[in-house]
Amino acid sequence: MPIIKSDYKPTYIFRNGFFSTIYASKIRNETNFFQQRERINLPDEDFIDLDWSYAEKPTNKLVILLHGLEGNAQRTYIKGMGRALKNNGRDTVAMNFRGCSGEDNLLYQSYHSGKTDDLIEVISHILEKDNYQEITIVGFSLGGNLLLKYLGEQTSLPKQIKKGVAISVPSNLKGSIETLMSPSNWMYSEIFLSNLKKKYKRKMKQHPDKMNMSDFAKIKTLKDFDDIYTSKAHGFKDAYDYYEKNSSNQFIPNIKIPVLILNAKNDSFLNEDCYPYQTAENSKNIYLETPLYGGHVGFHQTNEVYYSEKRTLEFLK
Repeated sequence: MPIIKSDYKPTYIFRNGFFSTIYASKIRNETNFFQQRERINLPDEDFIDLDWSYAEKPTNKLVILLHGLEGNAQRTYIKGMGRALKNNGRDTVAMNFRGCSGEDNLLYQSYHSGKTDDLIEVISHILEKDNYQEITIVGFSLGGNLLLKYLGEQTSLPKQIKKGVAISVPSNLKGSIETLMSPSNWMYSEIFLSNLKKKYKRKMKQHPDKMNMSDFAKIKTLKDFDDIYTSKAHGFKDAYDYYEKNSSNQFIPNIKIPVLILNAKNDSFLNEDCYPYQTAENSKNIYLETPLYGGHVGFHQTNEVYYSEKRTLEFLK
């Protein structure tokens, strides 16, 4: 499809990518959005927590929401999107990746940017439990990469899955992690790394045969974490092998349903390979919108409804 010309032009202060990112993450008011938790048990004896919200009137339309790195279903970007969708007659279910729901998961493995088997389990559970006829999946950041990989790697999708929306997507994982570790992104990378190291120490108590303080001491960067934990826990040789096999760029050309990718040009988490212009131009299903502004999962329009929420609703209609 042709590249979408974006008309997103926020007020002056929100044209700053750093401010837009921080405001959306830390300053945006908590949205009034009720969620109801459901735990599903997985075949490998681990669990995943789902947080549901229902439209006022019964509907056969559902949106699955996927959060980003070290996020959860209570992040303001999940709640903001959920509220916008609920107010427009759609049920939502936010998937908390393993270990992200406020309770550590049980196994040595947890989640990563391409762990689509857990998403498959969630979708299967929903289809067995409910009679939704129209399912959309919306992914943010890491969750966006996971979504695009899932849609592109499957030979066939459940007929109920109609569309996807991927927001602020690091579709080239190696390039994105290197960009995130650059000096200009020091604050972001340190926040992520601090949270990941805390999880590592807690998980080390559960799995002392696989994790130890000697390895923990070697974790100085996000790539170190992926070398020492993510890759080992999930069957990859090292961080670069993990990045190569799970970057969604290679899967996007195979997507067979309409998908909107919304990546701001001033997103400091993304490198140039995260803007798949040529792929979109050669695809009948990929709608790529790259506004000048928005930061990383920013896109402020008003405090009530963000541009990313408005565009998602428009795309679903």
